Amino acid sequence: SSNRISSSAPIESGFFTTDAVALARSLIGCLLLHDSEGARRSGLIVETEAYSETEPSCHAHRGRTERNWPMFERGGLAYVYLIYGIHHCFNVSAGEAGTGEAVLLRALEPREGIEAMTRARTGRSHGELCRGPGNLCAAMGITMEHNGLDLLEGPLRVLRPSCHSSPGRIGSSRRVGITRARELEWRFYLSGSPYVSSRPS
Repeated sequence: SSNRISSSAPIESGFFTTDAVALARSLIGCLLLHDSEGARRSGLIVETEAYSETEPSCHAHRGRTERNWPMFERGGLAYVYLIYGIHHCFNVSAGEAGTGEAVLLRALEPREGIEAMTRARTGRSHGELCRGPGNLCAAMGITMEHNGLDLLEGPLRVLRPSCHSSPGRIGSSRRVGITRARELEWRFYLSGSPYVSSRPS
């Protein structure tokens, strides 16, 4: 990548308590890190989508449930769920406690643990390892056991760039693969990144 961000600085809790749309943009250029079984996997966040209880495509739209409870906690918790019974999706809770919102991570630029990612995603090229929400979770080893974890500390966490340079131009578009509230441009991505999951709509 032409963009060598050194993402190693810890994040303060207030970073996550902004609304989901602002957080979705702010997460571009941050690092998702997973320390598991003595190995480290990490990737630069290059694509996100915001979801809020105010709109019908969001899991929190009809209120708190046993499934979506992390969305209603303070920002900075992992919200992991299964789609089609096989693929995990990883989200970062946003906002203050009591509001149901989160940011879906759609793609990473792989940084560390490429061998482990490749084993998890057999036959996939480097550029495809973390492209798409389910692929991202498979490559990073994220499962339901990570649901509700604090992303400020522990084995799975988000770090912000330690340098103060911009990650690059951030684009926005409509969200991918939803049928309701499609008009909202709540998807953010690092412009020009080959790791983004799909072209803007």
